[in-house]
Formats: sequence, C-alpha cells, structure tokens
Amino acid sequence: MFESRGMSEAANKLVKNEGRNASSARSITARCIATLAASAALALTACAARPPATAFDRPPGHALATTVETPLAAALAPLEKQHPDESAVRLLPTGTDALQARIALARAATKTLDMQYYIAEEDNTGKLLLGAALYAADRGVRVRMLVDDLNFKDIDRIMAALNSHDNIEIRVFNPYGSAQRSFSERTRNFFTNLDHFTRRMHNKAMIADNQIAIVGGRNLGDEYFSASPTLQFRDLDAFAAGPVTRQISASFDDYWNSTLSYPLRVLNKQKFDPADLDKTREDLRSHWRHEADPLNAKPLNATPLAQQIAREEMGLTWAPVEFHVDSPSKIEHPSDDYKSPPMTRLIDLLKDAQSEFLILSPYFVPHDVGVKALADVSHRHVRVAVLTNSLAATDAVAVHAGYAPYRIPLLQNGVELYEFKPMQVEGEGRPRAGLFGSQSRASLHAKAYVIDRSILVIGSMNLDPRSAQLNTELALVIHSKPVAEEAAGLFDRGISPQASYRVELASAAVTAERRRTRSPQSGLVWTTHEDKGTVTYDLDPEAGLYRNVMTGLFMLLPVDNQL
Repeated sequence: MFESRGMSEAANKLVKNEGRNASSARSITARCIATLAASAALALTACAARPPATAFDRPPGHALATTVETPLAAALAPLEKQHPDESAVRLLPTGTDALQARIALARAATKTLDMQYYIAEEDNTGKLLLGAALYAADRGVRVRMLVDDLNFKDIDRIMAALNSHDNIEIRVFNPYGSAQRSFSERTRNFFTNLDHFTRRMHNKAMIADNQIAIVGGRNLGDEYFSASPTLQFRDLDAFAAGPVTRQISASFDDYWNSTLSYPLRVLNKQKFDPADLDKTREDLRSHWRHEADPLNAKPLNATPLAQQIAREEMGLTWAPVEFHVDSPSKIEHPSDDYKSPPMTRLIDLLKDAQSEFLILSPYFVPHDVGVKALADVSHRHVRVAVLTNSLAATDAVAVHAGYAPYRIPLLQNGVELYEFKPMQVEGEGRPRAGLFGSQSRASLHAKAYVIDRSILVIGSMNLDPRSAQLNTELALVIHSKPVAEEAAGLFDRGISPQASYRVELASAAVTAERRRTRSPQSGLVWTTHEDKGTVTYDLDPEAGLYRNVMTGLFMLLPVDNQL
C-alpha cells in the first residue's frame, strides 16, 4: 500500500517554468515525461555520481538541548509534569489556521527554528513565512531550512539571499541538478539516474526551540493556505508540543546531517553581498505590510505563544502521542528489505481496528495487497471508508489511473468509496471555515487515518507505493478520542453529497441498460447532490475528455510502483 508528487513536480521543471495557476496541468504533463524517462533510462549511460555532501564544508548541526531555558520550555514544563508521558496536540484544519500557527511559531522561537519541506515556494504566503524566518534570525535565532531538490527552483533568489545571513543555513536534500550544471546535464541526470531521481524527501515539519512542532500534509505554497485564486488544497496539520517534539527534532537532525543534504551555496551560482540581504529584508517587510492582512496571516491572538500556552488558552489536548518516521537511509541506501515505520505502524493499527477505519488519502493506490488488507478488515464487520480525489479534482491524473482499477474489487469487499469533488457547494449562507469549506476549485491533500474514532494517524504519508517504497514520510499517532473524533467529523463532512461523489457498483438494471444503449461499461455509478437534487453519473463526473484519455493512457503503462 501506499503526492503532488516527486516525479511530477520535477519532470515538469525540465520543460517549463512552474506557473502557480497550472498545478493540475503541471502534474499531468510531468508524469507523462517521467513515464517516458523510465523507459528511456534503460537505454542511456548513467551520469557521474555527485560527491557526498560530507565532501563539502558542512558542519553537523543538532537540535537545541532540552536543558536550555526558553519561554516555550518554561510555559510547557508545568503542563508536562501534569501530563507525564503525554504530548499536547491541536489540529489545524484550515489554511488560515495553518498559516497563522506557522507565523506564531516563528515569532515564538528564541533560540532555534527548523523547517523541513518537500515543496517551499516563494509566492505570497511563502514570502510571509520566509520573512518570519528572517526576522527570527535577525533576533539571533538559528534558522535551519531543509528542502527537497525537486521542488527547489534555481531562480529562488529570496532563499539564496537569506542563506547569506549569519544565522540562516539552507540545505537541499538529494539534488539531481543545480544551477552550476547546464540544462543538458540536468536533463541527462533526469533520464539516466531515475532511481536516485524518483526517491524524494516528502517530510513536512516546522520546529521552534525543540519544544513545539507543526507536522502534517501541508507544504509551503499559496494553495495550501487558502491563498491561491485558482486551487485550494484541502489539507490537515497537527500542532504538537511536549516530548514528541524532541523525537521530531531528532529526525530533522538525521536528515540535516545526511550524506544527501547539500549546502545550498554549493548548488546555486548566485552570489550575494550584505546589500542584497538588506534589499531582501526590505522587500519582505513591504510584502508583509501589504499582504499579511489580506492573506489572514496575522495571528488572531496577539498574545505571545508562550503566554497562551502557560494560560492554557491554546485549546491543546494532552494525550499519548507516537512519532514514526522513515530513516534517510531509505533514499541513501535503497533496499527491497526496508520496511517503512510509518506504514508498518498504520498497518498494525488497521489490523487492530474494532469498529471503523477511515482513510483520507488524496493519492490512493492500494494494489492487490492493499485491497486484501482492507477486505480482511471489512469482513470482520469493521466499517472501512475511503475519501480520495475524483478524476476531476486530482492534480495527479497518473495516480488516479493507478487507483481506478481497484475501485470495483474494493466495493465488492464492502469498502465504502468517496471521491472528492473539484467544486464545493455550500448551499445557503457563508462558506464554512473548515477543512471542506470554500467555494474555490478544490483538491484533497490531507493524509489522515482514524481508527475506531479513538486514534488518529496524521502526517505526510499517502496510501500508495510511492509513500511505502520511494519517498520518506513521517506520521504522528495520537491516542485521543476527542482529537480522533474531530478528525472523523472532518471526514464525515468531506464525504457529504455536497463535497464528494459516492462511488458504488452499478446495479444489474443499470448494466443491462448500458449494454442495450451501447454505452461505456464502467461497472460503477457516482452519486452526489447538486442544485437540481440527487444526480447519478455513469462515468467519472466532470473530468472531461482530456483527463479521461490521459487516465486510459496511464493505465496501459507499467508505472504502478512510481505512482
């Protein structure tokens, strides 16, 4: 069992600049290129290997010691004593929640600020967050930022300028090319080093003073924070404090010190002097003045985060929390024998489910082994329900092609299937301010799994081969009925007829009518609610000819393990 997604983002960068208004087209086009690359790589000569990152001037870095006194540590210490062996969590279901929490976290840091992301854009919200990191560095905070190479553009001048700050260091994980290499070299790397190229650091974490972390499905980009005019990713993060944060920091250190973690300065041609950093600082300040209010970036509560925690005003829930994460060795030293800790733990929890297993996975490719695992649970009279993207909503058509063949066997084994709609219909009144609550074009991006409405697994991990075998992932396992019930409530809202299509097996009568009229035989029906009432579709709704053709093409290609 096993995002937008390693190969899709990178391959597209070989043919055009990334436009923030064309996310779906990017993924579709890029996966076509990546598929062609998989075939072409067999016929081409491998390129020379890059020296390990340890060959460069790159001192090791470590998280702040827990004995160092900070306002966050002082605020949390008495609460941790009241809740031994537990950590504090709070879900961040909206883009506004998630953006404000990250700004507040950067402001609260007094010693260290660590950021690890698969995608980090220099768009409107990206500039706000990079500005917050720069202001922290100006206060003396040590800032470390680790980004995945496939989504790190050579034109990222802001990050290159920030990297010249004495208190900021940016590293790039598993680079396949750089500005110091020509376009032809980067393209050759893509075609000749595919196994290295397709394995990506998919982790997402932001940590302040080794005391508080934000982890989940969101990358850094406008579409993740309700700030894109064209695409809104419906996502979910968790704000975590207490002992579990130390484990998240330890994992960050493992990746930061990995032999695949390269200093940005050895990959980027750009040279900066202090005047460039000063200009960047002024540009980011100007951007904050003009965009913070329109983008709802300012924390609603102006009280410092440490004071809010000490006063127990944050709405935190204390509970046993596990942290599971892939080792960088999954990419450093690939092995067929490697077992992903986040995936292994989820499978164990699945086997122990007693009444219900809810799946939120935007990229869902179960394969036969996944179908059997879910069927075994369903046959024990445990409800199994899946919410994933519809063909019309997905930003990765190739992944949908990998998922589509498993719909009928899943349904035949009692699994409920719901597919997220690209447009959300709210009815009367103002749009809800929740995970499934705006009227922009929508695509599901949350990765969350609820067991018996008492355990929540949340993080970066999809149920697809890429998460299990290729990408590195992380996950929190939260043993809290209130938190799990909150996530289950979000799931229930997401599968409502206003938000999703219910996918079911076509009845014998429907099948006979399709045969009589010589209509396409999908074996499925999609039911939803629209303005005219309940509507049933015979084929993937609202997807259009292009997406259907692309899906058919990908279903013919042997690329399942790369999806």
